[in-house]
Amino acid sequence: MSVDSEPAHLEQQEEVEIVEVEEEVDAPAHHPYAPPDELFDISTTVDPSYIISLIRKLLPTDASNNGNSHGFDACIGQVANTDHVEGSAASVSGQEVLNSSDHKSEGMDIVEDCGKHAQLEEEDEESCHRFDRPSVSAGEEAWEECGCILWDLAASKANAELMVQNLILEVLSANLMVSQSVRVKEISLGIIGNLACHEALLKHIVSTNGLIEIVVNQLFLEDSQCLCEACRLLTLGIQSSECITWAEALQSEHVIYHILWIVENTLNLQLIEKSVGLLLAIIESQPEVLHVLLPPLMKLGLPSLLVNLLTFEMSKLMSERIPERYSILDVVFRAIEALSALDGHSQEICSNKELFKLACDMVKLPDKVEVANSCVTAAVLIANILSEVTDLASELSEDFPFLQGLLDVFPFASDDLEARSALWSIIARILVQVQENEMNRSSLSQYVSVLVGKSDLIEDELLDCQSDDLSKGHESLTTSCTKSNSRTTSVRRIISILNQWTASKDSAVENNMKGKLLADNDNINRLLDCCHKYLNSLHHALGNNLS
Repeated sequence: MSVDSEPAHLEQQEEVEIVEVEEEVDAPAHHPYAPPDELFDISTTVDPSYIISLIRKLLPTDASNNGNSHGFDACIGQVANTDHVEGSAASVSGQEVLNSSDHKSEGMDIVEDCGKHAQLEEEDEESCHRFDRPSVSAGEEAWEECGCILWDLAASKANAELMVQNLILEVLSANLMVSQSVRVKEISLGIIGNLACHEALLKHIVSTNGLIEIVVNQLFLEDSQCLCEACRLLTLGIQSSECITWAEALQSEHVIYHILWIVENTLNLQLIEKSVGLLLAIIESQPEVLHVLLPPLMKLGLPSLLVNLLTFEMSKLMSERIPERYSILDVVFRAIEALSALDGHSQEICSNKELFKLACDMVKLPDKVEVANSCVTAAVLIANILSEVTDLASELSEDFPFLQGLLDVFPFASDDLEARSALWSIIARILVQVQENEMNRSSLSQYVSVLVGKSDLIEDELLDCQSDDLSKGHESLTTSCTKSNSRTTSVRRIISILNQWTASKDSAVENNMKGKLLADNDNINRLLDCCHKYLNSLHHALGNNLS
């Protein structure tokens, strides 16, 4: 047995020696070891030298042959000579890099799972060819794979900082200028977009010479995926602390017109959402940004464009439920609502009767679960419109399905104090129009039917409000109540309507006509009791200042 085991032992030793030799051959011996003062002070799960090698592979090969590449030669030379870290791309397997997506920061907006895309390329060589673009060369295929890995890795702040330190912004800027491939442009924009998700790196993006202007120029491409990434990046810029610089780059009327043209003409669902999202970011941005960008947007017909888009999306919603369009409906409603709240620019929105009808139809939608956010935003929009055009409240006072739909929105707005306040504002405006002492019993019974039918929702909302009020300090509570008493007004009007119905219920005619409602006296009394308890608790908390 010992004779037999000795050759086996020798074979194992030979195998180990062969592996060691192969590793020495594969090692980048031409790279000197980095001095201690040049080692990266960044913790990352990916070998920094691997990231650097990927950045080098993105260097545009045709830069020297393109007139637009002037000025990038020095940058490219710097990247090519970057040797801060000793290491080899072979030291980190492709699978390990792809798995780095498991460590992404929560909430990071990664547009495309590039790791999975690259893995599919390895499994099936033909899968990398899109049907809507010509076949790519082996070089471009390799570029695409490396770019997708970097796109994925840029979600990590540590990796993103390492990339910026190694001039990835300059490399991507050069690619955007010289490359004719829309896929290369899409990946470049996607990587920059992920870098922009890290606030600390936005200043580097802004300070990279000519990069913002290059990004803005990508809006004139005809590829929908490139446009999606351009809009996403511009949105992040407008939402950042460097928003003024981004706004100034967009202020040309030619650029503004083209953004609106994209919104109006594209059929790509993702691009609709991203382009309208850019408009929303502008509308919700700082006053300085609004001062620069809102006048040309209004001049070129932003309000009418948004209303037309909402009309189309609502028609789709009513005719066929397409889940992929729900997010578009939501962002369009949000953009219109934000515009309706802007001083000096709200009149065109608030005076549009077609828009008011669309918002009311949204609230009256029976099945709200899948489009709950849009329903809440529609209610806030209606509240904004009623604050400008108060006469519309009288029209709503006879619309019982609307009141019913409005009460149905409360559960979806439980975490949104502004939306809950808007709902109570609308209810108060409607109920003050009700003259319960003068209206016929049939109309009064319809109000009672709606209120009692939604008594559970009203009670839950009042209990939540009561808890919120009691948790506030006295000064905060007093300020809140003096600024808006819509909820208190609504509760008092509900009590008055129910009391008027109760007082007339003994009538023989009423007993014959509304036996079903009268049999529901327990619910009426429970709702009355809840309303009284709410008012009493509020009076007590304020020292009876509201009595």
